[in-house]
Amino acid sequence: MNYKNLLLIPAFALLVFGCKDNDPKKEDVPELITKVTLTFSHPSGSPVIVTATDPDGDGIQNIRQDGAITLSKSTEYTMTIQLTNGLAAPSSDEYNVTNEVQNEGDEHMFFFSWTNDAFSQPAGDGNIDNRNDAVDYSLSMDANGLPLGLTTKWKSSDDAKDGVKFRVLLKHQPGLKSSTSTSADGETDLDITFDLTVQ
Repeated sequence: MNYKNLLLIPAFALLVFGCKDNDPKKEDVPELITKVTLTFSHPSGSPVIVTATDPDGDGIQNIRQDGAITLSKSTEYTMTIQLTNGLAAPSSDEYNVTNEVQNEGDEHMFFFSWTNDAFSQPAGDGNIDNRNDAVDYSLSMDANGLPLGLTTKWKSSDDAKDGVKFRVLLKHQPGLKSSTSTSADGETDLDITFDLTVQ
C-alpha cells in the first residue's frame, strides 16, 4: 500500500462514520393540536358533536371548549375523537393529527375523567387519577393490544347531577407506554375539560 492510499483511509472512515450522525432520527415531541372534535353517536338519533379550539397552537392562548356536551339519559354512545392541526396545510400529513396518533398508537393513550355520576357504563369517575378505573377502550387498541382511545363506548346515567365536567387527556409516551403506565407518564399532547349535561 503506497503513501497516498494511507492518506485516503482516515478520510474514508470520516465519511462513513460521519454520515451516521446525520441519519434522520424519530422525534418524540408532543403533537400540535389546534382543534379537537368529539362525536357522540347513538343508533336512535343525530350525533352530538362538540369542539374545542386553540387558534394559535403553541402561542399564549389555551385550548378551550366551543360549547357544552348535552347527552340524553340512559343512552349508549360511541365517542370518536378527531384531532386537527389547523396551522398546517390541509393537504399535509401534519394537518390530520388523528392519523398520526393512530399510526403511533404504541406511543399514545387517551385518559378520561368525569364528575357527578355522568355515566353508568363505565361507572366511577374515570382513569386519570387511577389507571385501573374503568374506561371502555374495546374499539380502539394499539398494535400491542393496549388501550389507545380514539373511539370509546359510553352509557349516560339516569341520575347524573348538574355541573358535570368531562376531561380528555392525551399522553405521548414513547418508550413508556405499558399495561401499567399512567396519566403521569410522558408528555401531554392534549388536556381539555368540557361542561357536560345529561337530560
